[in-house]
Amino acid sequence: MATVPGKRAISDPDLRDRLYELLEHDHLPYSVGSRFVRLIIAIIVLDVLAAILASVPEYDAQFYWLFTTIEVAAVAAFALEYAARLWSIVGHSLRDMTPTRARLEYAFSSLGIIDLLAFLPSGIALALGDRHWLVLFGLLPFLKLVRYSPAMRSLLAALHAERRTLFGCIVILTGAVLLFASLLFAIEHNVQPDKFGTMPQAMWWAIVTLGTVGYGDVVPATPLGKMVSVVAIVVGFAMIALPVAIVSTAFADEVRRRDFVVTWGMLARVPLFSHLGAAEISDIMRLLRSRTIEAGEVLVRRGDAATSMYFITAGEVEIELPSQRVRMSDGTFFGEIALLRRTKRSGTVTATRKTKLLALDAQDFHALIERLPALASHVKETAEARMADSAGGDVAEAEIAQAEPADGDGGHRD
Repeated sequence: MATVPGKRAISDPDLRDRLYELLEHDHLPYSVGSRFVRLIIAIIVLDVLAAILASVPEYDAQFYWLFTTIEVAAVAAFALEYAARLWSIVGHSLRDMTPTRARLEYAFSSLGIIDLLAFLPSGIALALGDRHWLVLFGLLPFLKLVRYSPAMRSLLAALHAERRTLFGCIVILTGAVLLFASLLFAIEHNVQPDKFGTMPQAMWWAIVTLGTVGYGDVVPATPLGKMVSVVAIVVGFAMIALPVAIVSTAFADEVRRRDFVVTWGMLARVPLFSHLGAAEISDIMRLLRSRTIEAGEVLVRRGDAATSMYFITAGEVEIELPSQRVRMSDGTFFGEIALLRRTKRSGTVTATRKTKLLALDAQDFHALIERLPALASHVKETAEARMADSAGGDVAEAEIAQAEPADGDGGHRD
């Protein structure tokens, strides 16, 4: 009947959208997407560990079928994930593309190539029965952690941002290698023709000396050669320190930039601050104080005076209200009403695991709005609407709506 294809045409896009959200965006704690990410990471770790242990002949002989089963399962899982990404990417590209173009865009992207390398070489090695290459290719899935690790993404972003500077360091290092290699070649090639008889041999000495490794297999014998070596060693310290300093500084800047964006996003989500400009939000960000609480530690108790609001940057807390328990995790906030007036805490907040928060004290906030009339006007207007919706406590509906019930059923309670 004609209605069946019509139903498929309607349902397939919905399924594709849900799958895309699962794979790309639904990674909040305790969500289906976060469980999927943990499963993929577990498969990666297990696969890489099996590949490492399989390189030991005794282990490979004893656990051959276990290692092979792990590799087959990992290849199948990564292949299915790759196929799912190829199928679900349609309609979600940044530009208006045909399905074929969108899939090719993903396939030739850096993450798409990594996803492909995670299973294709290992699959070929499995088909050929080559254990040596299987062990080697079994380490490739480790690269998939780039997709799920903010630290690795920050490092790659730092390397990309400083690529021209790092290329300059490589050029300088190459010049130093050629300089010291030519000097030692001229000084030592008659004395040690077996070690400095050619430029490539002298360059090997220069590389290990400038790299401060100094294997000791090639050393100068003449006094002048030793003097040149001392200079090369000192220069080598600078050659190593320069790119390390560049990368570490860029990495730290990238982490701070990421934290700034995350904090900005959390502030912008708060109804009280949602209509503020960039300057006002930046002023508020400077007032935030970091705080860490351990699992089981009580942050605030019901009935206490509310003087601060909190943003959760990592971890999870449970709020015990008179009628329910809710959990809040990364990116959520609570206690906003405390900034509007001194109220009583409507619930007891306890950390379910180690949690990092940013606190905004009402005293600091009101000192800020006294200096900014535009902000004060907005706060007054928002306060009237927010306080009309609150029930006398400092946890309002907007905060509860972003939380999960403590029993983890995935719904929201009113």
